[in-house]
Amino acid sequence: MSERLYIFDTTLRDGEQSPGCSMDMDEKIRMAHGLAGLGVDIIEAGFPVASPGDFEAVHRIASEVQGPRIAGLARALRGDIEAAAKAIAPAGDRGRIHTFIATSPIHMQAKLRMDEDAVLAQAVKSVKLARSLAAEVEFSAEDAGRSDMDFLCRIVEATIAAGARVINIPDTVGYMTPDEFGARIRMLRERVPNADQAIFSVHCHNDLGLAVANSLAAIENGARQVECTMNGLGERAGNAALEEIVMILKTRSDRYAIETGIHTEKIVPMSKMTSQITGMPVQANKSIVGANAFAHESGIHQDGVLKHKQTYEIMTPASVGWMTNRMVLGKHSGRAALKDRYEQLDMPIEGEHLEKVFARFKALGDKKKEVFDEDLVAIFSDDGEAIDEHIRLMNLHVASGTRDTPVAIVELEINGACHSATCEGDGPVDAAFKAIKSLVEPKGRLLLYSVNAITSGTDAQGEVTVRLQSGDKIVNGQGADTDIIVASAQALIEALNRLPNMHAKAVHAQYSGV
Repeated sequence: MSERLYIFDTTLRDGEQSPGCSMDMDEKIRMAHGLAGLGVDIIEAGFPVASPGDFEAVHRIASEVQGPRIAGLARALRGDIEAAAKAIAPAGDRGRIHTFIATSPIHMQAKLRMDEDAVLAQAVKSVKLARSLAAEVEFSAEDAGRSDMDFLCRIVEATIAAGARVINIPDTVGYMTPDEFGARIRMLRERVPNADQAIFSVHCHNDLGLAVANSLAAIENGARQVECTMNGLGERAGNAALEEIVMILKTRSDRYAIETGIHTEKIVPMSKMTSQITGMPVQANKSIVGANAFAHESGIHQDGVLKHKQTYEIMTPASVGWMTNRMVLGKHSGRAALKDRYEQLDMPIEGEHLEKVFARFKALGDKKKEVFDEDLVAIFSDDGEAIDEHIRLMNLHVASGTRDTPVAIVELEINGACHSATCEGDGPVDAAFKAIKSLVEPKGRLLLYSVNAITSGTDAQGEVTVRLQSGDKIVNGQGADTDIIVASAQALIEALNRLPNMHAKAVHAQYSGV
């Protein structure tokens, strides 16, 4: 009989704390719905007291997202706990307050300026308050990996007695090794008299690259909740990666006999959504979700896989959401092959749309030796939302050099009329952006500019994401091209086309912005 492991996803809280990974409200809601569809058991939606925006995000997720429990983080302080309780209130019986206090000597002395007795009393008081305000309480002993074992046993026993039904033992700074961490979980379960009244959880950081290994060691010693994130996002070097934990347990069920509720075929789509929203690309050789996770280039490997896939694949690509077909497409391929490949990608294409995409495909095939699935997705140019193309890029010329100031000359068609501008910039992309924005209103404030190579090689397409804000409207635009400056211009123009009341700026000069 398999046991159950609860997946506690903290991408929206700890993951968002990764530098550069902040999400706006709509993105957090979209992520939360995606995580619910993935099958996570608990979503840590945020830290409500941190800001009004964080409070509202947790409250909206608790109101709108069905299925998982919704947790709000709170320090062991009355104000934090009350804010968390209000934020998760719409979730009702699915609401959880996750309260914490540091228990290691260095944290208690240097940060809290409190002794062990004071920390224990504060923890108990906070758990009792949280239990009076929420259906479920989780208590975390911050920096448990470097805490004194006797004190850790005392505070775990006391917080369970106070009403905590989930006890989280974090390796907050990624300091421990698997044998040490596993032994710590085992000792707590053996030494704490009321340990059977709570689920033991772990939250491992990846500072030494051991987050997943430490989590597995904890599972082997009785932990039945793991706190993790998509793509391993999180503070510093990140957290244990959800996709790795889940697929290890599934692939090695002979060893662990532990199940999760994760729909594994949705892992890759969720990983891509996370990367798109946060602007944090996934490294190609990342396990499970990296572009090379199921790629084979070596002749020996290719021969083995063609004869029997399990010679070099311990799980199927489809089991985590990758496509399995690797038919090579290039400039000599015809419409039928292209149409068939899109159908395999679950992106049916017909008529005029096929003709437009085929033209883009041929142009790309002339630049690249091989056109990959990721390229096909990028040139499909149909995300389901109709865009009025008020602005079209007619021509772009950029000149730059080590000793020259970059200059961009751009020609746009705006509502059927042609306009052009020339601008200097701090770099070729900056010059192109200034030239484009000099011709339109509203311009929009640039919130995000992200570049990612869609495939490997010097002929790879660059995929650019641009995020603009005009008033209370925030829009995204994407562009893909082997010329990164062109891709950048395409992304900016798509974002501008999404802004309301877009029109040509009333300028007469053809030369501006220098």
